[in-house]
Amino acid sequence: MMSGDERLRDGNITRVYTDSFLRNGDFVMPANHCHAYYEIYYLEQGACRFFLGDAMLDLHSGDLLLIPPQLLHYTRYLYGPCRRSTVYFRREDADDAVVALLPGGENFFREMRFVRIPEFSRSQISALFGRMLGEERIGDAYADMLLRIRLQELLLVMSRVGSVSEELPEDIHTTDRQVVAAAVFMRENYRREVTAAEIAKAAGLSPNYLSRKFRQATGTGVHEYLTFLRLKEAALELLSTDSSVTEIALRCGFSDGNYFKDVFKKRYGVTPTGYRKSRSGERDRTRRDTGITQSRRPWRKP
Repeated sequence: MMSGDERLRDGNITRVYTDSFLRNGDFVMPANHCHAYYEIYYLEQGACRFFLGDAMLDLHSGDLLLIPPQLLHYTRYLYGPCRRSTVYFRREDADDAVVALLPGGENFFREMRFVRIPEFSRSQISALFGRMLGEERIGDAYADMLLRIRLQELLLVMSRVGSVSEELPEDIHTTDRQVVAAAVFMRENYRREVTAAEIAKAAGLSPNYLSRKFRQATGTGVHEYLTFLRLKEAALELLSTDSSVTEIALRCGFSDGNYFKDVFKKRYGVTPTGYRKSRSGERDRTRRDTGITQSRRPWRKP
């Protein structure tokens, strides 16, 4: 069996995985992270703080998140013990017939989804996770297929009984809105050169105070988060355009092509050119999905 840490380092999982942990208030994630596969995060008991992309919210018992690939996320357990269960899977692990029944069909997997499970249905969701955990522990020749079957059931049941939304709820603490404001500013301006002073001004804080507050809340630095946004866009452009690596680097906010290549390889484990070549099949699908075939991806209004 693969541990959670090993799974997060592996961008090419080969089956459905699940785990469940009781997190205490003194548990601190070493850093935020993203991965190349989907994650279902379900909070069975307690409340926690969740940073997801450029949003921050407090999750409560019965809240469930579908986290798509390459979306930066981080959890803080500020309010005491929490029981959280997770499932990790690839898009191909979800049967097409099941996907067709989900809200929005195939579009269900294109964005983050927030699902609130009503109290009277939570025991049903918890029981599903319990059966999946049982298969994870057994780990025999039947377990992989049974985990995949349980995933279909989980997707269907959470869509049937839950309130599914593409938007995150607004139940976050007012003091944290400054961190969210900084993250939103970076998301809207990452294509150009931005300074720490500009980001701090958008949040209504001094640069030094924002730096401390941002890292404490999210597990990453302001500069690291800005670089993450730029790399994520660059990775998409490598698959959806024929632009040169240098053109993409400049268009995504990097002023130095060599620096872009270095940080790209550090995050993805391969050079930009190697990433484009190794994902030729995914590149064709991305082109079809985005409708982009020209050499330069059209400018998108933030």
